Amino acid sequence: MLGEYRIEGRRASDIAASVERGVAAGALEPGQLLPPMRELAQSLGVNPNTVAAAYRTLRERGVIATDGRRGSRVRPKPATTARGSIRVDAPAGVRDASKGNPDPALLPALGPALAQAALRDAERPGMYGEAPVDEEFARLARAALDADGVPGGPMAVTSGSLDAIERILAVHLRPGDAVAVEDPGWGSLLDLVPALGLRLVPVAVDDEGPLPDALARALRAGVRAVVVTARAQNPTGAAVSAPRAAELRPLLAAHRDVLLIEDDHGHGFVDLPLHPLAGTTDRWALVRSVAKAYGPDLRVAALTGDPETVDRVLGRQRLGPGWVSRLLQRAVAHLWVTGAVNTAEVARAYARRRDGLVAALGRRGIEAHGRTGMNVWVPVADETGAVARLIGAGWAVAPGARFRIDAGPAVRLTVSGLAVDEIEDLADAIASAAGPAPARTYG
Repeated sequence: MLGEYRIEGRRASDIAASVERGVAAGALEPGQLLPPMRELAQSLGVNPNTVAAAYRTLRERGVIATDGRRGSRVRPKPATTARGSIRVDAPAGVRDASKGNPDPALLPALGPALAQAALRDAERPGMYGEAPVDEEFARLARAALDADGVPGGPMAVTSGSLDAIERILAVHLRPGDAVAVEDPGWGSLLDLVPALGLRLVPVAVDDEGPLPDALARALRAGVRAVVVTARAQNPTGAAVSAPRAAELRPLLAAHRDVLLIEDDHGHGFVDLPLHPLAGTTDRWALVRSVAKAYGPDLRVAALTGDPETVDRVLGRQRLGPGWVSRLLQRAVAHLWVTGAVNTAEVARAYARRRDGLVAALGRRGIEAHGRTGMNVWVPVADETGAVARLIGAGWAVAPGARFRIDAGPAVRLTVSGLAVDEIEDLADAIASAAGPAPARTYG
């Protein structure tokens, strides 16, 4: 069962350490079946409870996974190379449509907001022991959430969406728990989940969000958490529609013990209404980052949720960074109050490029997706070949492998730097590079 590797130890901690050494050295490979607890206890001359305690420690550390009568196996190792490294750097003279950044011309000037925050700090400097959430920031964020029909709940502030999601998962889940994620979905999230010792369960999506049948299967399979992107889904541009939300809510309500996390990073640059799923389960959270609408370097996201979830996040945050800079919170509040971003205008600017490209590809017989946001997802027959051919045509795009688990091959293009008069030429290049229509697309 274990080949030549021998698990050793008389105490639970020593047995667990022995298994970890084997995994680290490569002597115990991912997926390898470990001996049944009683069998290992007999060979080591210890009580079966000792081996049970060792296996429990290994599960909690994310080293092994136990599947009932099928036994315990070494878990796949967390990726040491992030999906973000699956990319093609744009050579000199090649246009880069791969990065996922917003258009700088559509971002507000931060100087006045930061200056105003600094003036307030000069009047009353921020110190230790103060509330982690600025009062005005919380009031404005909560008012916007109320207007969108998000259930009432306390507020927290995190350093962006991924920071919020990591903290929420960490305070509720244990290594080995399963998390339902969109497929294709955000590459950083697909890295984060296994890095926390959790299991990815892919849920197919279409232009209106997660497919109900796919989510139902994941819930029946026992996932402990579900992560849904409300609008501007990365990489497909999907947005949860009112009919789709109506289908998803009863599925979630039938599993009230499941943790629901909604990522609404599209707030501020997407003008489609929010159709929240929040409140359909007992434990839920909704997070709004300002990165895409106001600037990626503003590491601020508003978080609300059920009282227990928010309290746990704040408690764990106190033991780490303590709080997100109240200077930045006040700067964001100033941007909100002054209407520094006209959401409708920004949304129209992205839509002209995104919808124009999707339509141009459609005229060439190429399937493409991009309902909201700044990205277009194009299924292709040969992902590697398509990326290479597009570079040859002067365009760098993101390989779909960064964003998918079971979904078919594709490429993602960010339209932020695209001029309207470039759309037809880019569509010609994509049509030439994409090859025959793939048999399987996303969703």
